[in-house]
Amino acid sequence: MTQPLLELHNLNKSYGTFEAVKDIDLTVDTGEFLAIMGPSGCGKTTTLRMMAGLEEPTRGDIRLEGQQINDLPVWQRETPLVWQNLALFPYMTVRENVEFGLRMKKVPGPERQQRCAEWLERLGIAGFADRNVAKLSGGQRQRVALARSLVLQPKVLLLDEPLSALDAHMSIRMQGELKRLQRELGITFVYVTHSHSEAFSLADRVVIMNAGRIEQLGTPQDIFLRPKSRFVAQFVGGISLFSGMLKTTREGKVGIDSADGLLQIADPASVQTGTKCDLAVRADRINVTTQPGWGTNEVPCTLMSEEFAGAVVNLHLETAAGTGIVAQLQQRDLERLSARAGQQVYASWHPEDGVLLGVTALKAAA
Repeated sequence: MTQPLLELHNLNKSYGTFEAVKDIDLTVDTGEFLAIMGPSGCGKTTTLRMMAGLEEPTRGDIRLEGQQINDLPVWQRETPLVWQNLALFPYMTVRENVEFGLRMKKVPGPERQQRCAEWLERLGIAGFADRNVAKLSGGQRQRVALARSLVLQPKVLLLDEPLSALDAHMSIRMQGELKRLQRELGITFVYVTHSHSEAFSLADRVVIMNAGRIEQLGTPQDIFLRPKSRFVAQFVGGISLFSGMLKTTREGKVGIDSADGLLQIADPASVQTGTKCDLAVRADRINVTTQPGWGTNEVPCTLMSEEFAGAVVNLHLETAAGTGIVAQLQQRDLERLSARAGQQVYASWHPEDGVLLGVTALKAAA
């Protein structure tokens, strides 16, 4: 079995009585792009700082290629951090910023200059080598920060929201460049972000953290399509949630007995009835009509508002029981619907489009 490149074992960080990170177990493979997400204060940046050596774990191990690095100082680790604010030296030129880490490692002058020149060329900023970094654009400074870390030839590159200061257009461009660079170099990236689009488009796997713990770990498709908890579903967004009790009807149908009626599920043989649970339905799987009779799980609603989102429109609906539902329609489908705020409509979806949250705990005994 291949040894993971980076391992966190029972990692904890406390500040007095406050536990910022609790019992984190995580492995990162060589060449993997791992994104860490979660709300503010969930512990994601603290976890990243412990990997970088900027915070000391209260307990637990951090291992790089099987070797514990808990006690190694920052400059002896091979896990440089690209900061959110880039942390460039404003009084230095581009070349001086990129060479800084090599100077600290006492790399000889000729090798230092050659490696610096190679990375400036690779990242398309060779023409700015002698320019002060304060005179560069945001995207150019981002490339300098990357070059300063990559010139050290790290085994793992840590990135703390590196694109948050860029405008939307430049952020999208830099996402493409980051992914291309990571694939070409085969360097392992651990990337903290608040942006769903960054995490889902860039990462091989995504970690969702909540209150210092890992809530879910999986591919972007797993996280997006199959959330494992109510928290993950709400954090990812674009999901309607229904709470109730699993129930079997006289006709043999199994579903969630909710405040909005019995909502059928697709796999009744795999779950145990009589258990409280939540049902999640993605916005793009919900149909909306002005007349009833068009779907299996059909719920009458009031159209509360429309949210224009470019090629699609999010409809915000509310049932008589007060349940909020979000449906995502193409613009042309909204035009055909011809509904307005305050009007009664009907939301429906197929049983197979609902996901039971925490379904592993609901498996029937063999």
